[in-house]
Amino acid sequence: MTFKQIIEQPRHLLLRCISGSRAYNLHLPESDTDIKGIWVSPRCELYGFGYTAQVANETNDETYFEIGRFIELLCKNNPNILELLSSPAQSILFKHPLMDLLKPADFLSRLCLDTFAGYAKTQIKKARGLKKKINRPFEKERKNVLDFCHVIKGNGTQPLSQWLTEHNYVQTGCGLVTVAHFRDTYMLYHASQLRDGARLQGIVSGPTANDVSLSAVPKGIEPLAVMHFNKDGYSVYCKEYQEYWDWVGKRNETRYRNTLSHGKNYDSKNMMHTFRLLAMAEEIAL
Repeated sequence: MTFKQIIEQPRHLLLRCISGSRAYNLHLPESDTDIKGIWVSPRCELYGFGYTAQVANETNDETYFEIGRFIELLCKNNPNILELLSSPAQSILFKHPLMDLLKPADFLSRLCLDTFAGYAKTQIKKARGLKKKINRPFEKERKNVLDFCHVIKGNGTQPLSQWLTEHNYVQTGCGLVTVAHFRDTYMLYHASQLRDGARLQGIVSGPTANDVSLSAVPKGIEPLAVMHFNKDGYSVYCKEYQEYWDWVGKRNETRYRNTLSHGKNYDSKNMMHTFRLLAMAEEIAL
């Protein structure tokens, strides 16, 4: 079944509850309303090839588990599933009488030690992971390959952009040839060194290039400089840049501002989840 079919054919529903922060009065006025539920597959799907274990809407705010998948997770003492089965009465939007046959106590085991502790550890990691993004913002304008290139100068190096400016060159008028046995290191030439209208390919093909370009240079011409492209550093930058701006685009702005306001550089909502998980674990142990 699809999410749309479950919503349009509620006869297959066994349980539908408000979950997340609103279920435990931890929400803000701008918080989303999370819904979780359980459905039972029609016989034709259950015994056929169209079985679906879990569905959700486009924003993942509303998620439903097929009863078989739900019990499988319940037997593994999954915290979210145990929590769903123990939803407070005020959060239950619909409950089929068959759900009264499933008691949380019948499924609890020592697995809770691993599942609850592991989930709590994950929430702490998420809360701390926010610190890196807060303290290391990325400019909207993305750096390019040229920003990760340096040329050898004396006993040190200087940025390629500075070298080009000093020599009044543009990158499109330059060319690179690989240096044998030196990874990501190149001999650098300029078009003014060539004759008979020969052309160089430039250091990069354009602002969106992800690697340097190579040129064919006649023998006997001495390179003007030796250049290194920090390709590994560029790859790491691109990955972190993408992660940062994906995070900016998806983050709850009110929740983010609240995190900034307490000055601790961690996500307080993740920490509230941690406290809730540990409180549930303690209650189970007792």
